[in-house]
Amino acid sequence: MDRHFQRELESLKTTLIKMASIVEENFALALRAVNEKNTELTERVIETDKRIDQLEIEIDDAIIDLLALQQPVASDLRFILAALKINNDLERIGDHAVNIAEATDVLINYPDAIILEEIPQMANIARAMLKDALDSFIQEDPVKARAVLTRDDQIDDLNRQVARKIIENVKCDTKLAELELELARVSRNLERVADLTTNIAEEVIFYIQARIVKHHAEEKKTD
Repeated sequence: MDRHFQRELESLKTTLIKMASIVEENFALALRAVNEKNTELTERVIETDKRIDQLEIEIDDAIIDLLALQQPVASDLRFILAALKINNDLERIGDHAVNIAEATDVLINYPDAIILEEIPQMANIARAMLKDALDSFIQEDPVKARAVLTRDDQIDDLNRQVARKIIENVKCDTKLAELELELARVSRNLERVADLTTNIAEEVIFYIQARIVKHHAEEKKTD
């Protein structure tokens, strides 16, 4: 029974890593779609998201079976609970990738438009955060996971800068309102991806070190 249980745990981790890889690649593809104003890439992002949704259901079912039939304890239970939350976070990142890619439908109407510099900065940081969070999960590296947490504030600051610039731009030229609102949507989705990535890093710390760091709880205790 123990060997069977361990095989099931390994299978769960393998499937979750597979899903993580697909989500990471699809997020990168969504960013390319926006950067290149390429609607064909957008369609690929949307199609791939269907596979992500299928994997989420498969992983949920596997987790329910483990919890119902195996009665895990201690570190195994922490891993399963973390996997449940990471699975949900990955699926939601996939949804935000679709939202970002769909901005291409508006951006192609403004071929000469200059994208606010903060948005590519946000994209680069969010992509790096996601990579490091997923690496920390695969490698069981809480140090790398903690490094992810420190970058979330950068995304929040850039998102606020984008909002301020968009308000000023619309005031100056209302004809650009559609474009500016779509850029705001992209910025907001990038900010959400960073938040969900932070959640993943927090879950890695939880299951490896049995420490809860939600909402930077440890930082607040030391202030």
